[in-house]
Amino acid sequence: MNAKLAAVVSMDNKYGGTLELQEHAAALADEAVHLQNTHTASSRIRSELYGVAAAFTASAMWAAIDGQRLTQAEPYLNKAVTLAGLAKNRFVLYRVWGHAAIMYRHLGRPTDAIAAGEAARATPITRCDPLYASLAMARLATFHADEGDERGALRSIGLAQTSFDRADSAKHRPPWMGFYDQAELDSLATFAFLRLGKWDEAERHAHRCLAGLRPDLERNHALTYANLALAQLGQGDIEPAVASARIVPAAMARHGRVSMLLNDFTNRLTALAPRSSDTTAWLEHRKAAA
Repeated sequence: MNAKLAAVVSMDNKYGGTLELQEHAAALADEAVHLQNTHTASSRIRSELYGVAAAFTASAMWAAIDGQRLTQAEPYLNKAVTLAGLAKNRFVLYRVWGHAAIMYRHLGRPTDAIAAGEAARATPITRCDPLYASLAMARLATFHADEGDERGALRSIGLAQTSFDRADSAKHRPPWMGFYDQAELDSLATFAFLRLGKWDEAERHAHRCLAGLRPDLERNHALTYANLALAQLGQGDIEPAVASARIVPAAMARHGRVSMLLNDFTNRLTALAPRSSDTTAWLEHRKAAA
């Protein structure tokens, strides 16, 4: 089951949160729970099974969030929290609250997003391993930025970097934590600076992210190029902004969060330069990729 979980994480890294992946992860969670009820095992193995069931449920939840199927994401939350509690697994509980925070952000519930983000930050593993503390703080930076809290966002980014620099990169961690590195920290900083309207800082972090982003994280590449395009557009650099947006592959351009960012880019571009030849070229490209 742990090997299947690693495969689910790998598929999410590559393709993003497709409906197929969501349903596959949910089915594997049910399979893990079914094993509990049809076999005899030690308490340690039972705890492991509950933990992997919780992790599969969290993966299903994340796939729904990433694919912007938010009404489907919310029901997974209670199940994931329950299973993580039965497993007494603090690592999975951290992951669940982190995903819940992002879900609430996309649902337009910023107070709940910050509360869930603080719940992730408060789990004991953040005191044992600075990498978990770093990710929690980086995500909190984006939630503070959503609220227009520049001071809170900048403080959280600084704390995230400090914790990241203290973390042991060679330490063994669950496969779902493998995505978090300096590039992802820069990606989250990009999101925060975009929300604060600090376009030059957002562009700087987007370029840093792309310089270090692993090639297998295809969905993250698409997100970062979309964010880079928004940062460049915010500075009035229309031609490079459109060039950045066009780098996003057509298949990824239709994907939940990526599509949402590109729709935002399209609306801003047409408002800023409705008669520009670059705008016309982008609209034709977007239509062809639909």
